Amino acid sequence: QVQLVESGGGLVQPGGSLRLSCAASGRISSFNFMGWYRQAPGNRRELVAAIGTGGNTNYADSVKGRFTISRDNAKNSVYLQMNSLKSEDTAVYYCNVQNTFLGRVYWGQGTQVTVSS
Repeated sequence: QVQLVESGGGLVQPGGSLRLSCAASGRISSFNFMGWYRQAPGNRRELVAAIGTGGNTNYADSVKGRFTISRDNAKNSVYLQMNSLKSEDTAVYYCNVQNTFLGRVYWGQGTQVTVSS
């Protein structure tokens, strides 16, 4: 069983930056998919950014050019650098890791990001 612990959320003004971290209790090198999702009140959970084993990345259109996902296998961690934050980025952000070949999926507990003046 892999446990994921997110950190780095908080309150920030529009235009500000935050860096989310997700630390895994096990080796992340076995996970071919690592991503960040978010869910705002009344909305469905949506994929924000994802990174594969080879470092290939994918972003939601709404965050392209502002958010950057990265992973550090040595630290068993995945990160989300969020710049130029907007009020519509306000949500609970969840870390997600998967081994799609084995059908294993793990979620973090979520961290709140609030963008407000």
